[in-house]
Amino acid sequence: MNHRTKEDPPGAAEALDPLEVVKQYHKETKHHLFRYARSLGYMDWANQPDPFRRYEGSPLIPLPLLKPDDAPLSPSYEDLYRPRAMAGAPVTVRTLSRFFEYSLAISAWKQAGEVRWALRSNPSSGNLHPTEGYLIINKVPGLAQFPGLYHYAPKEHALELRAEFPTESFASFMRGCPLNAFLVGLTSVNWRETWKYGERAFRYCQHDVGHAIGSARIAAETLGWRMLLLDGLADDAVAALLGVDRTQDFEGAEREHPDCLAIVWSADQPSGLATGTTISLPLSLVPDALREVTRYTWHGKANRLSRDNPVLWEIIDQVEAASWKSNTEQRVVELHHSNLAVKTPIKSSAYAASIYPGQPRAGQVTRQRRSALAFDGKTSIRVGTFFAMLARVMPRVERDLCQRPMPWDVLPWAPAIHLALFVHRVDGLAPGLYMLARDPAKVDLLKRATHQQFAWTSPPGCPEDLPLFLLEEGDARQLAAQVSCHQDIAGDGAFSLGMIAEFESSLQRYGPWFYRRLFWEAGVIGQVLYLEAEAAGVRATGIGCFFDDPVHQVFGFNDAMFQSLYHFTTGSHVEDPRLTTLPPYALDH
Repeated sequence: MNHRTKEDPPGAAEALDPLEVVKQYHKETKHHLFRYARSLGYMDWANQPDPFRRYEGSPLIPLPLLKPDDAPLSPSYEDLYRPRAMAGAPVTVRTLSRFFEYSLAISAWKQAGEVRWALRSNPSSGNLHPTEGYLIINKVPGLAQFPGLYHYAPKEHALELRAEFPTESFASFMRGCPLNAFLVGLTSVNWRETWKYGERAFRYCQHDVGHAIGSARIAAETLGWRMLLLDGLADDAVAALLGVDRTQDFEGAEREHPDCLAIVWSADQPSGLATGTTISLPLSLVPDALREVTRYTWHGKANRLSRDNPVLWEIIDQVEAASWKSNTEQRVVELHHSNLAVKTPIKSSAYAASIYPGQPRAGQVTRQRRSALAFDGKTSIRVGTFFAMLARVMPRVERDLCQRPMPWDVLPWAPAIHLALFVHRVDGLAPGLYMLARDPAKVDLLKRATHQQFAWTSPPGCPEDLPLFLLEEGDARQLAAQVSCHQDIAGDGAFSLGMIAEFESSLQRYGPWFYRRLFWEAGVIGQVLYLEAEAAGVRATGIGCFFDDPVHQVFGFNDAMFQSLYHFTTGSHVEDPRLTTLPPYALDH
């Protein structure tokens, strides 16, 4: 097996071309029909990582535990996607509590016999939750009277103070940002996934980051806030600003991999500017920000998550190093003030109110989101529901970034993921293989890359602005299950899909660091589809285990131009009567 102990020397990844290392990692970690990607081959339960990181010695500030009917109230789920004009909620401890509740908090506890485990608003591969959340924010009454860096502790629904910032330092590196903006950071404890999944785990950590980006963007929308990844930052800067490069704070503890920082601000900011005003929002922070880190007052030491040292996989060390973003780019995004408070209207085909019975609130949909474990193999969904779900994942690339529908305004790059679908039970739609081109300009490219006999016809009743194409009619249930590691859930639902990345061209265009962004985009797609399924009265689940090249063969992809990164399936779930559901937090204190 391709792993080493902590005492063994690392491999010679530094001497290899980073782009080739990333491509080789992806190739080596594919599942094949007769050989899975390497892992330990057994479950070392005694060494299972703790899913809850804490910083011992850091002041812990509990966030208020809010009931569903407490202010701030969630809008209806449908309203998240409708054009509206509303003032963004002020940044308070209550609104921050809602933000974390809908993005990274515990949503329920499950219990079977004496065993109990937590579910969260953001889904995770194997419910292992490698993603950690951070907040960089100015002074907020009830939180602190100074700017600071906080770590979110989901078990306690609280913020741990990691660092105190001098007021002038915070103002300096937030220069050029909207009024009252704050930053959200994400990191990954890769060991939480490698413990179970071995060398393929880096993939899973990265699409979990994507799910967290999606859940945070949607949570922000419930409060009238915008969010944008600061994708110009180097990973060194992210690590320094979040404190995860402080070896003295992680002595004896499992490290965290820096992933991203995003800026969050009220949708009606900047205040006082006339309609039509354009501002330039930088995708990085001012260079002085890193130098100011040495002036912070730091608190706390990371807790150890496992009894024994992690099993270190050399191939993961290599891909971490190769996909590290080492350069800071001084890019900006143009924001038009007229679009900060009023969303660009979306055609009626992009949402269908009638598919959401009872008009659930967005918070309710978020809290009840679950990963299905089994489908009934019988229930179908209506074709209008299916079209509406797919319309939600369309980024509308023809628009400026600030005019794209939520949550696609959070990712400052051209979409690079398309959907290869196995349609099983959609009333009014022939079963078979389909393709959704999330960028309509890529339809011809996809046609040339797939089997020549595919029909590429628009299905009956498909909205004109939805580039969905029937490739081949037929019963694809067994095929879908087979290529998804023989998991029946991929064939027992209404439909399943593979998220197909523009792989080779994206890495060549941006660099090896963009490998992680491809998984982030796939994770955001998954988060949207999870909530769409819940709102429509069905359920979904992400599938990380699939046979990579057999999936490509089904659709005709025969080189690295396109690669499947993540699978997903939707249907009518079957409840497990052995499980008891408990509330996430005690609301009576």
